[in-house]
Amino acid sequence: MAADEAGSARDEVVHRSLPLPARLTRRVYIPVWGRLRIVYLGRVADDALSLKEAAERVGITAATLKRWSDSGVIPKVGRTGWTPAAVSHARIAARLRERGHSLKQIRIAAAQGRLAYGYIEDLFPVDAERTPLKKVAEEIGLEAMLVERIWLSIGLPAEELERMTKEDVQALRYLSVVLESGFPLVAFLQLTRVYGQALAQIADAEVRLFHLYVHEPLMRQGIPGLQIAEEMEHLARDLLPLASPIMDYVHQRFLQHFVEQDMVGHMESDLDEVGSEAELGRIRVAIAFADLAGYTRFTEEEGEAEALSFVERFVEAVTETLPDDARIIKTIGDEVMIVGSDPAALTDWAVGFQRLWTERPTARIGIHTGVALYRDGDYYGRDVNLASRVVARSRGREVLVTDAVSDAIGRSGHLTFEEIGEVKMKGFDTPTALRRALQRD
Repeated sequence: MAADEAGSARDEVVHRSLPLPARLTRRVYIPVWGRLRIVYLGRVADDALSLKEAAERVGITAATLKRWSDSGVIPKVGRTGWTPAAVSHARIAARLRERGHSLKQIRIAAAQGRLAYGYIEDLFPVDAERTPLKKVAEEIGLEAMLVERIWLSIGLPAEELERMTKEDVQALRYLSVVLESGFPLVAFLQLTRVYGQALAQIADAEVRLFHLYVHEPLMRQGIPGLQIAEEMEHLARDLLPLASPIMDYVHQRFLQHFVEQDMVGHMESDLDEVGSEAELGRIRVAIAFADLAGYTRFTEEEGEAEALSFVERFVEAVTETLPDDARIIKTIGDEVMIVGSDPAALTDWAVGFQRLWTERPTARIGIHTGVALYRDGDYYGRDVNLASRVVARSRGREVLVTDAVSDAIGRSGHLTFEEIGEVKMKGFDTPTALRRALQRD
């Protein structure tokens, strides 16, 4: 195979699920993992529909559909009939017409390939049968109000409660089994919220990244809208079935990790201080906040794209170097919140990270240890707020800790602490004693 503009011969990858017809209409390139993936367009679908069948699926008359096709509102269909991608385009065009968009606007969008996401409807089951909330509750053996709480905790739309699909009912049946097993309701609702938020973020990322790195490159190469839709449909059909097993694998790996960490935490926690008499859900943790000094000015000088790329490198460096018992809970702009069980390990990491991170803007880190309220996958409370204030007092390349951290660590063979004194923190009445953590010479 000869090398071409895609790179060396070994870089050329043919999309095998898209058989090449006798007449290749076009070859385009999509960047994948830093290389250009070759995609051949021009395939005619085997499951094409007649004009009448397509019109019935769209919900308009055959005459209207033909008029839209003849005028270019719908990309030109194949000689054998209407492909699923073309029908999806027509369905979206009908919706846009209902929302007041002109045929000219739709025609331009279709020609540019901006409506190519219509393919997605054909990748998911279409369930004509809908079941109201009361009947679903009776079927799964839960009160309607509880079903509604579960549904909304996941983050699903309230208007769908009275017209649930078979898949919705089956999922709720699974959830009801979890409750029947004796799992506490308060914990169950928190878990469903975490599931909903995490999976919504995953789905949003999948769509946005697919758009940025597949859809946009095809549009920029001037590929006709219908061909873009067909290629995207084939890519999605190949990739979508892989999502669930990949997520299941990653979940199992992390579940094993955190089960082990929880067992270690039980052995090392101060049960007398945070035990049965304390409020349920309160956990003793070490909390660190890390951000970039002068990030706002850096953004103004270098631009948003460069600043975002810098933050990504920063978060990646933090993630790759954290101790086993710590993890990033969330990121807010250039700031990351880290929670671990061992203040000594977290402080040791912070001091080491400052020696490793030599880029500008420089990093600043603040650490506190105390008791936090765990809720919905996040941590709340006075001690979390205090940790966030500590980092605000820190300068670039500096690690500041509270006296609670230095006291918990005690005498260290490789860490030393410099007294800074008591500092008034915003929102706190009592000054907080701070110390600078350093590598012992």
